Amino acid sequence: MEGLRRPVRDQLNPQQVLAVSARSASACDHDGDRWVRALDPYPAEVGAQGIGAAREGLSVTPAGIWSLTEAFGIAPNPGTRLPYHQVTTSDWWVSDVHSPLYNTHYRGESGPFDEAAGENLGAAGPAYAHAVVIDYNRSPVVPGAGSAFFLHVATGGPTAGCVALAPGDLLAVLRWLDPARNPVIAITDRPSAC
Repeated sequence: MEGLRRPVRDQLNPQQVLAVSARSASACDHDGDRWVRALDPYPAEVGAQGIGAAREGLSVTPAGIWSLTEAFGIAPNPGTRLPYHQVTTSDWWVSDVHSPLYNTHYRGESGPFDEAAGENLGAAGPAYAHAVVIDYNRSPVVPGAGSAFFLHVATGGPTAGCVALAPGDLLAVLRWLDPARNPVIAITDRPSAC
């Protein structure tokens, strides 16, 4: 994989990689001793401030290699093999840096956190019809290092730090992802492909 700062082979033994640069995403499968394209490359949107070192309050997509372990959406599961949670307006992603729930999913009518510093997943609209959680700053969680990074539906322009694909492209990626193959997303500010 060209353009990645750390060798993918060193990260969780992934057999699937979604390689993302500032304008595109490529789905790659590990086949023996090489990486091969699994799906055609897609246009992608990233944070309005580009790719780099993320932290709370910046519209930067975090550079690095992160696991893709779970998905959610306002719509029903489209056929992904990842664990999938259909969200309602009772589902939140906590971005309150003072809460012990920072950068986690919370389900409840109101939470022990500042809701103004959170994201109501079920009220987010078309962007969260389907989404995949990018495991940035999840284990361990560092308050202020950034929260709520997802692979989600593009809505026409840069994101607040997430990676966004056109609806049909995201569906293809969701159906391709296989938790048994340890999928990761590799985000770099340089061109990247299989």
